[in-house]
Amino acid sequence: MRKVEVCTYREEWISLFEEEKRQIENIFGQEILEVHHIGSTSIHGMKAKPIIDIMPVVTNIHNVEKFYNEMAELGYEAKGENGIPGRRYLQKGGEERTHHLHIYEKDNKDIFRHLAFRDYLRVNKEDAKQYGDLKAALAQKHPNNINAYILGKHELTAALEQKALAWANCKKNTSTS
Repeated sequence: MRKVEVCTYREEWISLFEEEKRQIENIFGQEILEVHHIGSTSIHGMKAKPIIDIMPVVTNIHNVEKFYNEMAELGYEAKGENGIPGRRYLQKGGEERTHHLHIYEKDNKDIFRHLAFRDYLRVNKEDAKQYGDLKAALAQKHPNNINAYILGKHELTAALEQKALAWANCKKNTSTS
């Protein structure tokens, strides 16, 4: 069983992302359009599970499977859509996970959602602190129950996501006016 751990922010998460990004870009080549650091480890100062969430954006989601063998050589296990249509999900590290890949095809609406959430928390420090503190408390309360941890943060995550989407849409509309 996987232990739920939340820790204080670590500067090394930036370099761990950059290192992995280079390797992913080398494998996917022209198929990759962008690679984003998402999730709590991408938000400076925020408490997080020490797992680097990465969101590669590709030209064609149906070509991703062609790279599974090379990704396996890096230690990734492919999980298909893993419950989210239009996504390809890979994880690294087994029970001691170190990285999650959430691969989407360009123009997938989930790309905007992930980036809005990240960018909103990067500039709204109080919300980021509240979210990080809740995650730390849930990890202490449910260290051996990832499902209880996820369920416990669901309500706040959903509320923050709505705030983030409204904020990002407002920013987008302002910049196109």
